[in-house]
Amino acid sequence: MLGKSYRRLNFIPDLKDYIRVKTFWLFRVLFGGFQPLFYKRVVKIKRRIFTEAMQFFSTINFTVPLLASATESADSSMVVAAVLLSLVVIYFASKVGGELSNKVGLPPVLGELLGGVIIGTSVLHLLVFPEGGTDSSSSLIMTFLQITAGLTPEATPQVFAAESEVVSVLAELGVIILLFEIGLESNLKDLMAVGIQAVVVAVVGVAVPFAAGTFGLMTLFGISAIPAIFAGAALTATSIGITSKVLSEIGRLNSKEGQIILGAAVIDDILGIIILAVVASLAKDGAVDVGNVIYLIISATAFLIGAIVLGNVFSKSFVAITEQLKTRGELVIPALIFAFVMAYLADIIHLEAILGAFAAGLVLEETDKRKELQKQVIPIADMLVPLFFVTVGANTDLGVLNPVIPSNREGLIMAIFLITVAILGKVITGLAVFGQPGINHLAIGVGMIPRGEVGLVFVGVGAASGAFPKPLAAAIIMMVILTTFLAPPLLRFVLPEPKTAAALDSSSNTSSL
Repeated sequence: MLGKSYRRLNFIPDLKDYIRVKTFWLFRVLFGGFQPLFYKRVVKIKRRIFTEAMQFFSTINFTVPLLASATESADSSMVVAAVLLSLVVIYFASKVGGELSNKVGLPPVLGELLGGVIIGTSVLHLLVFPEGGTDSSSSLIMTFLQITAGLTPEATPQVFAAESEVVSVLAELGVIILLFEIGLESNLKDLMAVGIQAVVVAVVGVAVPFAAGTFGLMTLFGISAIPAIFAGAALTATSIGITSKVLSEIGRLNSKEGQIILGAAVIDDILGIIILAVVASLAKDGAVDVGNVIYLIISATAFLIGAIVLGNVFSKSFVAITEQLKTRGELVIPALIFAFVMAYLADIIHLEAILGAFAAGLVLEETDKRKELQKQVIPIADMLVPLFFVTVGANTDLGVLNPVIPSNREGLIMAIFLITVAILGKVITGLAVFGQPGINHLAIGVGMIPRGEVGLVFVGVGAASGAFPKPLAAAIIMMVILTTFLAPPLLRFVLPEPKTAAALDSSSNTSSL
C-alpha cells in the first residue's frame, strides 16, 4: 500500500525541485533580502509538494485502538465516572465477600468470587459486560449516572462500552500480576528436593482429570472440542495456597504427605499453566490442529525452561541493577518491567501473557531480593487481583443452572459431572505414590482436590476468549466453588493432627487390650 502511494505521488522526479526549495530558503536566511529569479517557481513547487504530501497521508489507514474506538463518541468525564463507580462496587464486594469467607474458615478468594456473582449478571446487575449479552440498559451503574450525573440515554451505550473495556483491561492486568506473584512464591529448589514422587502425583493429577473431563463432555454432552478441552484443562488445577494453609493448621506441612502434596501442587500449576497457554491459543484459532498443538506444547515448555535457565544469569544482573537505583520503587518497578516484557514475549509467540508473567516470577524467585520483592508486590496484587476474581464472578450467570427451567437441567447435570471428575480425578493421584510404606495415600489425593484461584484463572481466560457457552462456564464455576469448600474439612478428616492421631492410636491399643 505504501509503495503504491509513493509511486502514485511520483516523489522521486520532484527531488530536484525539493532541493531547489531548500536552497532558496537557505540563501534567504543567509543573505536577507536576496531574491532569486525563480521565487514564483519556488512558491508553486512548495504548494504542489504540500498538496501531494497531504494526499499521501490521507491514503494511510491508521489503526485506532479498541478503547479509543469505544470512547470516540463518549464523554471522557462520564467514562471516568463510570469506571470509578465500577471500582467502588468491585472493591466493596471483594472486601465484604473476602471478610465473610475468612470468618467461616474459607479462602478469601471464594468470597471475592461470590461477591462478584452477587453484584453481577446473576443477581444485582451492578457490574455487567456486553460480552455476556447484556446492554447498557441492564447496568445499574449506567442508570445511576443518568440520575445523578446527567448522562443522556443517547450517550449511555458508548459510555457503557468504554467502561466495560477499561474494567476488563484492569482485570487482565490483575491476572498477570497474580501469576507473577504465584511464580515468586514457587521455589524450584524445594520441588527438586521432593523428588520423583511429587512429579508422578502431579502428572497423574493433570492427565486423569483432563482426559476424563474432555472426553466426557464431548461424548456425553456433545460439547465441541475447544470448549471441552478448555473445561478439561480447568480440571487440572490445584490450589497450593488452600492446601498449604490447611496442612499448616493441622501441623502436617513438613510430613511426608505434606511435602509430596505441596511439591505436586506446584508442579501441577506449572503443567496447568502450560496447558492453559496451549488451549487459549487454540481458542484464538478456533480449531484443533495436531501440528499446532505440538508446536504450542513445545514452545510453551521451551519458553518456561529457557526463562528459568537464563534466569540464573539474569538474576545477578537484576540485583546489580536494583542496587544502583536510589529513587522510590528501585526494586518493584524493574521487576514489573521484567514481568511485563516476559508477558509480552509470551503473547507475541502465540502463548498466553500469564505464562510469561509466571516465568518472570520463577526467575526472580532465585534472586537474593525475593523476600523483599514479594512484600512489595503484595499491595499491587491487593489492588489489581480482586478485579479479576470479582469480574469472573460478575460474568457468571448462575441462572442457567436453575433446575426449574427444563432447558437448564443439562447444565446442572454437567456441573455434577465436572464436580465428580474433579474430586475422583485428584483422589486417584494418591495411588500413584510408590515406595513409601505407611504413607496416607488418601490424604495425598484429597490434598490435591481444591482448585481455588488457579481454577478461576482458567475460567477467566476461557470466558475472555469466548470459548465457554454459558452453561459450561457456570458449571466450571460451581466445580471450583465446591471443590474449594470441600477440600479443607475432608483433609482435616483423613489427615488428623499429630496429637489427635497419637490419641487415636493409644485408644485403639487400649481397646484391643
